[in-house]
Amino acid sequence: MLDLILAILHHLAVFALVGIFAAEFALLRPGIEGRRIGQLGAVDAAYGAAAGTVVVVGIIRVIFGASGWEYYAGNWVFWAKMGAFIAMGLASIPGTIAVARWRRAAGKDAGYVPPAGEVAGARRMLFVQAAIFIFIPSFAAALARGYGA
Repeated sequence: MLDLILAILHHLAVFALVGIFAAEFALLRPGIEGRRIGQLGAVDAAYGAAAGTVVVVGIIRVIFGASGWEYYAGNWVFWAKMGAFIAMGLASIPGTIAVARWRRAAGKDAGYVPPAGEVAGARRMLFVQAAIFIFIPSFAAALARGYGA
């Protein structure tokens, strides 16, 4: 029963992460200003919290789940999935830094609009994250079917 509960929690956390990512993608547009920058900052923080939840629940699942740590430790598909998740996290850092800078600027000037080039760069990194994300459920499906062991 514990394995089922952990699997459900892990999947819910991943779905939340994807939903929050979609919200960030929708908010981060050219010409973003004022209140929308604040909303983007809140969504970006939620994205980080959801990613942290995915990691924590995933670790608990690896340790206490039915397959056991031994199954994962020697499985290249698991490590490829972890590598993709880390790459996605690293790709999110420039955008998070930019959003934090924009929020500070918008706090000082209500009419602040981030430079178009910075917004375009942050959006590019969202596309990079989306491209990397495709590998995560692919590796998860392979892992669930015993590949890589």
